[in-house]
Amino acid sequence: MHASLLPLLTAAQLGPTLVSARKARRISQAALAERIGLSQSRVSYLELHPGDLSVDQLMAWCAALGLELTVGAREAAHTGSAGTVADTPAW
Repeated sequence: MHASLLPLLTAAQLGPTLVSARKARRISQAALAERIGLSQSRVSYLELHPGDLSVDQLMAWCAALGLELTVGAREAAHTGSAGTVADTPAW
């Protein structure tokens, strides 16, 4: 796995990742909010409640921070004995 890739397995992991990326780029919540068409208070809320982000908001957020969102199969260490992804929600 590439060193800059951060696998996220839960929505709760997303918030700190987005905050860290924003701070690393020295972008305030207000500046990010302006870039993605949200209020500063909504950005603050979504950093604390990342499960409430829409896909459109997440994609805009990633674009504003120069992040790339990648979806793929988990590595073998994260799969069950039958070769299926462990802890997969039954949606």
